[in-house]
Amino acid sequence: MTLRVVIAEDAALFRAGLVRLLEDRGHQVCAAVGDAAALLAAVARWRPNVAVVDVRMPPTHTDEGLRAALRLRGDHPGTGVLVLSQYIETRYATRLLADSAAGVGYLLKDRVADVAEFAEALDRVAWSSSHAAGLATLTAREREVLALMAEGRSNAGIAAALVISGGAVEKHVASIFAKLGLPASEADNRRVLAVLRYVGA
Repeated sequence: MTLRVVIAEDAALFRAGLVRLLEDRGHQVCAAVGDAAALLAAVARWRPNVAVVDVRMPPTHTDEGLRAALRLRGDHPGTGVLVLSQYIETRYATRLLADSAAGVGYLLKDRVADVAEFAEALDRVAWSSSHAAGLATLTAREREVLALMAEGRSNAGIAAALVISGGAVEKHVASIFAKLGLPASEADNRRVLAVLRYVGA
């Protein structure tokens, strides 16, 4: 899958290397910037699938990148955030993962040298972020329907539990599939896939 990516890394050489690595793998780098303010502006403009963010950026080189990543999580829940750090800094990871791990990754910079591992982390963050964003768009009633689906209830069982018509349940189920990006397919069971996303979140 081709991803739209914004990179925030103050070291120009490392930033250029990330751009090349991602473009060589077929991804679109919408912007590559060197500070947190430019990162926030780029994400607002391009709405990427993933933002790759260095923890330490100008002007103080302490936690500007982390603070920007936390803000992105709130302002743009559909954008995954892959944070890069030179060292293992558990307090940063803990703050980033405090609300939910969906759509977030934390990777040491030396792991970027393992291209396959970096690419896998990027894909995983994008995948979990898009799924979490889809779940966030469900209405309260759709969440109730999905929760009953997760209990193994049929449409008739859901209708009885919620005291609504079978037709209403069918409309809710169709809306859930659409919001979660689950098109009709001979190969996949959309009901099972929707439940797996619900349980995984």
